[in-house]
Amino acid sequence: MKIILTHEVPNLGSAGDVVEVKNGYGRNYLLPQGLAIAWTKGGQKEVDAIQRARAARQIHDLDQARALAEQLKKTDAHIVARTGDGDRLFGSITAVDIVKAVDEAGGPKIDRRRVELSSTIKSVGTYDVSVKLHPEVTAKFKLQVTPAKRRKK
Repeated sequence: MKIILTHEVPNLGSAGDVVEVKNGYGRNYLLPQGLAIAWTKGGQKEVDAIQRARAARQIHDLDQARALAEQLKKTDAHIVARTGDGDRLFGSITAVDIVKAVDEAGGPKIDRRRVELSSTIKSVGTYDVSVKLHPEVTAKFKLQVTPAKRRKK
């Protein structure tokens, strides 16, 4: 089955790529999730629009990616979250929260889809966060999660 990806799919391709997948994978997962559309001759216009949008967001060269990686290494991202007993968070820290913390710390603008978490962040502590800026450049920085002050009853 030939499809056009509308979002980045790990180990398959980026938005705007035309790929060949097995019928079941395309029909039962990619199409219903909105990650892809069926390929047609008229779909080429949509491919061009997706690729133009991706080019505007994408980091253009290796030097720019390395410069952003250096900026991220110097960034001290900090998130204050509500906690319960044993310093467990109510909920978890998401990629959107991390991007917001980097922005507030004066770091560079990064895309939330580029943030790679090795595991979910559900407790207070210091975590290593990776951001895949370029196929050859992955930036790592420290994220500190601290508890919010509790009100006394």
